[in-house]
Amino acid sequence: MKNLVSARRSPVLLATLIAAAALITPITSAQTPAPPAAANPAPSFSADQQQQIETLIKNYIAAHPEIVQGALDALDKRQKEAEAEKARATIRDNNATIFNSPHQVVLGNPQGKVSIVEFFDYNCPYCKRALNDMVDLLRSNPDLRFVLKEFPVLGEGSVDAAHVAVAARMQDPTGKKYFEFHQKLLGGRGQADKARALAVAKDVGFDMARLEKDMNSEEVKATIDEDMKLADALGVSGTPTYVVGDEVVVGAVGVDELKNKLNSDKK
Repeated sequence: MKNLVSARRSPVLLATLIAAAALITPITSAQTPAPPAAANPAPSFSADQQQQIETLIKNYIAAHPEIVQGALDALDKRQKEAEAEKARATIRDNNATIFNSPHQVVLGNPQGKVSIVEFFDYNCPYCKRALNDMVDLLRSNPDLRFVLKEFPVLGEGSVDAAHVAVAARMQDPTGKKYFEFHQKLLGGRGQADKARALAVAKDVGFDMARLEKDMNSEEVKATIDEDMKLADALGVSGTPTYVVGDEVVVGAVGVDELKNKLNSDKK
């Protein structure tokens, strides 16, 4: 078993094991123990006693290395549970903005009973891979609301493309033309930037004079600012990241996993 204890975790784990050993390992001493000064006094060992404890622990770990992995697995599980609970609380506190913001794009059924939210970047290769997952979900589930949130974190080109996309959304309340724009820009080859996003918008048939004016509007700024603040509150650090029900789902997990999450949300 390689790398039993990482450099970051080993001091904490060793200290924990030493403390545990102090509770279960008798230490002989010629002195009569004094009455405890407090209900739970901190143990005090001589240098020889501490060395004995450390040797005992090292020998035990060498003979039973699985306990280290078990401890790390338990710690990892506890951290994930804490992160999930924090995400649930954040989703509860920001529910209206996450699922029903006036600044967002809603594809599929606007009155659908199930919703999925995706934070994405037009230059994210994993978002490009996940595009077909979104299309499959919308085709197979007429009751689905698919909400898109701009999270342009991959450079200036991503930011400019997001500005064009929000301006396009402003012209298309139904989302139908926007959906075509979104698929062509995200699904196309090469770097997404202002020039390419404008070319796609023109190809789809948007009013280009209005779009170039709207790109610098307060609505575009408010939309992207809101999405970035939500992402920060939710702990989103990469794309794609989804919100399904009260759960944050990280990465291009695939259409089957997303369907499972949606089915769980229905229950």
